[in-house]
Amino acid sequence: MNLRLIRVRMDIASGQKTQYRNLIGSLTPVNTNSIMNSIAYGTTRLAIKTLSSLFKARVNLHATENIPQGAKIFVINHFTRIETLLVPYYLHALLKKPIWSLASYELFFGALGRFLESVGTISTKDPDRDRLIVKSLLTHEADWIIFPEGRMVKSKKIIEKGRYIVSYAGGKHPPHTGAAHLALRTEFYRRRLLGLGEDRATELERLRPMFNLAEDAQICTLGTSIVPVNITYYPLRAKINALHRMAKRIKEDLPENFAEELMTEGAMLLDGVDIDIRFGKPIEIAPYLQVRSILKDIRRPEPFGFDDPLTCLADMRKAALKIMQRYMGAIYALTTVNHDHIFASLLKNSVRQRVKLEDFCRRAFLAIHRGAAPSPFHLHTSLKEEQSHLLLDDRFNRLSDFLAVAQETGVVHRQAADLHTNRRKLRTIFDFHRARIDHPIAVMANEVEPLIRLQRNISRLCWTPSFVLRRRIFHYFKEKAELEFEQDYKQYYLEGESKSRSNGRPILIRGRSRRLGVVLCHGYMAAPPEVKTLAEFLGRRGYWVYAPRLKGHATAPEDLATRSFKDWIRSVEEAYLLMHNACRHVVVGGFSTGAALALELAARVNDLAGVFAISAPLRLQYAAARLTPLVDKWNRLMTRMRWEEAKKEFVTNNPENPNINYMRNPISGVRELERLMDQLEPRLQRIQIPAMVVQSEEDPVVHPKGSERIFQLLGSVDKQYVAFNFKRHGIILGEGSERVHRAIGDFIHQLPIVGGRSQPMAAMETKTEG
Repeated sequence: MNLRLIRVRMDIASGQKTQYRNLIGSLTPVNTNSIMNSIAYGTTRLAIKTLSSLFKARVNLHATENIPQGAKIFVINHFTRIETLLVPYYLHALLKKPIWSLASYELFFGALGRFLESVGTISTKDPDRDRLIVKSLLTHEADWIIFPEGRMVKSKKIIEKGRYIVSYAGGKHPPHTGAAHLALRTEFYRRRLLGLGEDRATELERLRPMFNLAEDAQICTLGTSIVPVNITYYPLRAKINALHRMAKRIKEDLPENFAEELMTEGAMLLDGVDIDIRFGKPIEIAPYLQVRSILKDIRRPEPFGFDDPLTCLADMRKAALKIMQRYMGAIYALTTVNHDHIFASLLKNSVRQRVKLEDFCRRAFLAIHRGAAPSPFHLHTSLKEEQSHLLLDDRFNRLSDFLAVAQETGVVHRQAADLHTNRRKLRTIFDFHRARIDHPIAVMANEVEPLIRLQRNISRLCWTPSFVLRRRIFHYFKEKAELEFEQDYKQYYLEGESKSRSNGRPILIRGRSRRLGVVLCHGYMAAPPEVKTLAEFLGRRGYWVYAPRLKGHATAPEDLATRSFKDWIRSVEEAYLLMHNACRHVVVGGFSTGAALALELAARVNDLAGVFAISAPLRLQYAAARLTPLVDKWNRLMTRMRWEEAKKEFVTNNPENPNINYMRNPISGVRELERLMDQLEPRLQRIQIPAMVVQSEEDPVVHPKGSERIFQLLGSVDKQYVAFNFKRHGIILGEGSERVHRAIGDFIHQLPIVGGRSQPMAAMETKTEG
């Protein structure tokens, strides 16, 4: 083999060392590079550890179990320069084996070129490229990385008219079949060497000089595979950053493509990005050799050279094309779908230039939540969680961050509650080297264009009218609540303690008009029947009413002991979203803990018509509440000491409604109730909508002073405080409860959206004697 002398200079932690690689005689390239790999990977590891304090990128490896044992070529999509360094490093760390790769000849200059060669990177124009790859795969001395697109695809535009086409600055071309050809040639020679029988030793001796095989070299008996790999970045935000500014100080007039890469990839590293590297199922190459002409040449007794034309060449090319189509499809099917993909695809497929923001959010929600069936796509971790925030308050800023980029690049213009889209910005052919800066939304949409099922689903959603979207979301949350209760009831059911199933099912009353709906939340350790009589009273007045089950309730105390107040908040949020998609206006209210949860929602959601709170807790009076901090600390101590039997997890409860409430109160539940109250108090000032606070003056559970403080802290101008002279906590059930119902009904009736007073009333305090 005509090999050249390569000088490799590397800086390592202990100082500078100069290594030389003389690829001649019996010293093979792979053997030498195995030494160089270990030094270079060690240097890379030190560099990555050093820079990790500055760089915030998070690398996540998925489905590594798909990596087979034998010789393999990893075929990977190519979007950034980062990949040429990170992927070999992580694969080497994972497999403990040299990882070689092909890279564009344009990268082989100066120190970068020398470093790439030191870690086993071969130029695409190396004359001995194919022979070296086949040889190292035959002996399985190294695995390989090949980027079948041949170059970075900055626009991520890979599909045209249903075919894979790579677009770049110089034009377009189909993906390369090189990885498939090399895998086929490797397996061809492997099958030939392992299948020649008596002639095997002779043929092996003949092939030694062809592949520069050492005397003790062994042919790996495991077959060759191609492993498709996808790399997805989220979020993709190009902007001026510290690396870009540093480079500008060194050289004012940066080349355009270099400046763009610093802005894009520098922002990824410095601002933080999730890099999801996902491995697909391996493609075994041996079955593609089961063609008569190929098998005939494999068994051919007479010798032939590496580049000699064989009769099977046409069939090998056909097989390579099939394999290429297969691994390209697999690579893009492995894309990790994220919020940006969904949003960008919705804009690209929008059938109207003006889109209601609320309907845009509904479409995004339904594109992510496809019902009970598991998603056929690979989802980013942020999409595996409940997406109610998209419909509610965007508390994770997924949508607002995306819209900021879309507005900055001229894709959308926001006007009040509408988005005005410029679809030309999504479909125009743009400058290759400016794509990630000037057209990031189009780049996001292009990345998931190969996911046909996703595109069809999004296209259908874009054609779906608003009333159908609302109906689908209504049914989604209704069915979700019912299914969760059935699952929790089955899991936590306790014979003799759990109430009947009917006790825990959410209550839905359909009113005469969709003008107004009421969300009505039950209290701590209770269930929907606690508010049923009030719900029926409001239903008779023509309102829609929905009484959800708070998580952990209506099953068993052990279920409640596992829940946090955030689970209860989520139950109320989903109840509000159900009603919001059934009625034009929504009032939210509740009893006891349900009242606190109603106020918590009103502090975050702006479009509620009103809120009422009955016996809302801000200060508790019963003994369990006073002892909770001490018992909670004791339980944590016992857990650390692994003395579970000494823990005090429940106290006896003597409820006013034993047919509804739990008979045991989990200490952890009381602690969560206190955390809810602590979170609620500083937020009360945010509530600006009409509000009503109702309290029993001799409540043995909730201190009336707490309700009075709630009333004082409310930011609402239009607010009422109504006190009843009852000697019990549960004032919405039992004697005199109808007067509480009427007070609530009158409050709702007086709301402006219902047809009551048109001007807000000043803060009013009334007292009704029992």
